[in-house]
Amino acid sequence: MKISDIKNSVWSGIFIGLIVPIIPGVLVLYLMQHYTVLKKADLLLIACIALNAVLMNYFFKQNKDNIARGIISVTFLWAFAFFFYKVF
Repeated sequence: MKISDIKNSVWSGIFIGLIVPIIPGVLVLYLMQHYTVLKKADLLLIACIALNAVLMNYFFKQNKDNIARGIISVTFLWAFAFFFYKVF
C-alpha cells in the first residue's frame, strides 16, 4: 500500500497517530528499564511523540488535511499521557 492510497479521513489520521509512536515507544521504554544511563531520558519519549509532528507536516504537504488533523488530535492525547506519566 502506498501512502497516496490512504483515504483522506480523520479516522485514518487517528489510527496512524496512535500506531506510529507506539513502535519506537516500546523500544524506548525497554531501553529505559534495562539501562540505568537511560533511566531519566524522558526526551526519548518526547521524540516518539514528535514523530507525529513529522508525519503531520508530510500529510499537510500532500494535501491530505484530514489525515493530518487526525494525527494532531492524537498527538495531544499522547502529550497528555506523557504529562500524566511524569506527574504521577
